[in-house]
Amino acid sequence: MIVRTTADITGTERDVESEDGNWRSKRIVLANDKVGFSFHETTIQAGSVNNFHYANHIEAVWLVEGTGKLTDLETGEEYALAPGSMYLLDGHERHRVEPDTQMRMLCVFNPPVTGREVHDENGVYPLIVEESA
Repeated sequence: MIVRTTADITGTERDVESEDGNWRSKRIVLANDKVGFSFHETTIQAGSVNNFHYANHIEAVWLVEGTGKLTDLETGEEYALAPGSMYLLDGHERHRVEPDTQMRMLCVFNPPVTGREVHDENGVYPLIVEESA
């Protein structure tokens, strides 16, 4: 059994902030936990514009605080986001998140991220596979 709190993660290597300060991700479960997914609490700052593209991962996002807009950059379709909204990037869609207020979301990635990934110039996380122990 694994039990962690966000307080346990704050200030550790599992607490990652973007270079521009627009978002912060607390990686609660990572690939080395060997459960087949990773689980994160992510906050995104109000007024920021954030382009993402998870070409190597499926991501499910559940918004628990804040409001904003999600744009599917593949189709141009826009979605209003509020607490209780969920979106699933099951087609590796390029997307933009624009918070009106600070947003706090819970995110699941498959395959799991290792925690060492860094978004590239296109907003993509590389696929890093954990070595087996």
